[in-house]
Amino acid sequence: MSAPATSITCNRLTFAWPDGTSVLDGFGLAVGPGRTGLIGVNGTGKSTLLKLIAGELTPQEGSVRVAGEVGYLPQDLTLDTRLRVDEALGVAGTRSALHAIEAGDAREVHFTAVGDDWDVEERARATLDQLGLAHITLDRTIGEVSGGESVLLRLATLLLARPDVLLLDEPTNNLDLRARRRLYEAVASWNGVLVVVSHDRELLDLVDRIADLRDGEVRWYGGNLSAYEEAVATEQEAAERMVRVAEGDLRRQKRELAEAHNKLAKRVSYGNKQYADKREPRAVMKLRKRAAQESAGKHRIMHEQRMEEARGRVDEAASAVREDDEIRVDLPFTAVPPGRQVLTAREVELRYGARAHLDLHGPERVALTGRNGAGKSTLLRTVAGQIPPEGGELSTHVPLRYLPQRLDLLDESLTLAQNVARMAPRATDNRIRAQLARFLFKGARADQVVGTLSGGERFRATLAAVMLAEPAPQLMMLDEPTNNLDMASVRQLTAALLAYEGALIVAGHDVPFLRSLEPTRWLRLDGGLAEVGPEEPWEG
Repeated sequence: MSAPATSITCNRLTFAWPDGTSVLDGFGLAVGPGRTGLIGVNGTGKSTLLKLIAGELTPQEGSVRVAGEVGYLPQDLTLDTRLRVDEALGVAGTRSALHAIEAGDAREVHFTAVGDDWDVEERARATLDQLGLAHITLDRTIGEVSGGESVLLRLATLLLARPDVLLLDEPTNNLDLRARRRLYEAVASWNGVLVVVSHDRELLDLVDRIADLRDGEVRWYGGNLSAYEEAVATEQEAAERMVRVAEGDLRRQKRELAEAHNKLAKRVSYGNKQYADKREPRAVMKLRKRAAQESAGKHRIMHEQRMEEARGRVDEAASAVREDDEIRVDLPFTAVPPGRQVLTAREVELRYGARAHLDLHGPERVALTGRNGAGKSTLLRTVAGQIPPEGGELSTHVPLRYLPQRLDLLDESLTLAQNVARMAPRATDNRIRAQLARFLFKGARADQVVGTLSGGERFRATLAAVMLAEPAPQLMMLDEPTNNLDMASVRQLTAALLAYEGALIVAGHDVPFLRSLEPTRWLRLDGGLAEVGPEEPWEG
């Protein structure tokens, strides 16, 4: 059998941002047919690589070759809210021509526009239905759908276009459970070439292979994420065992070197004593002394060489052990006494018709759930004062901070340090840089322009700014906080929020993450707020 054709080839690819930040340097990659999961810690260049393959970015050096048409779903998807759904799907022209023909306009231009695509509306509606969007008509505008629905609309556009190569960057961000299941079905049934960047475990368990981007290179692992984790665990066990063996050898070489030094000292002392006693002719004594010193010196040099070799083996073994940096979130001391009134929301009418009634006291932890478009983000933005309520009573009684889903708190034209300084004007430069270092922006990285950051890096930067903001928050509201985060960062965020002593409202669809925060209340927004149990808030 012949080998499968390569669909994506990157040859000596080099890319850096305008400020000089290097992302890829002489990078090589070859991807064949099937489903590939591209993983790696935040900031390794996964999203940048997809943009280079999709032609959204141009490399400084090297080349990208793709066999066939490319469909690309970006991580930071933004669609013109004025567009109609059929325009977003790319079928507006064909649909318009079809309606003209049906109305009796037989001009050739309309037949040319339709071509062989006489069932365009049926295919568009079937694709929307496949993704759970049957309730969205082709004449609606993008501004009338939620963020999760807009992601599915973009995916529907790609499925209608039937590209040869499909690139998905964090496609489950902002999707509720039902929408994720639709996406999983679409990925599982995809027969072409697919490359997906994601931290979603269930999605990554649908791929055929894992490409691990690390230190500017890709390592390949057959199978899905679970198989990858088993393989890496086995590799790490072997690597750590080799480190122990190498360290044991180094300790032995150190002992032998110390013994060689002792022997040399004894020989020198004995030679000096013999020379002082003049028991043999002076010339003979000098020769013996010199021979003893040379012999001991050679012995010492041999042991020193062995010790250096042992150190090299330790370093080589240690380099195979993964020690990924993880963020350290030092939340400010923000204890709220039990019973203290934190938030009052009484019959608050939200934009788009939802209503909310909520009293929050003390250090309560609220997991806010609901389907896409139910109004979770609207509720948080209303509480944060970004959107006025349509009616009802709403008041907050403690300092609060809101981390939005779209991470638009930072000025993209400013550096990280400058952005944090905007939110904490009384903080010293040293304090700002120390805070950024806890979020892995160490040294000169604090001076990196925000516009050059990856999605995960942008989250870390925004969280760092929120944590240092003045006054320190006693109510924290987070909207889909695990979007774009690698798994190590999710663990660190979970630990930090568990240590937080203020009130907390977290909106999201990441079931394991929400449960790990040990919420005191589960609320589902579906027209109104309703108390639900932790096992059944998802279907909305």
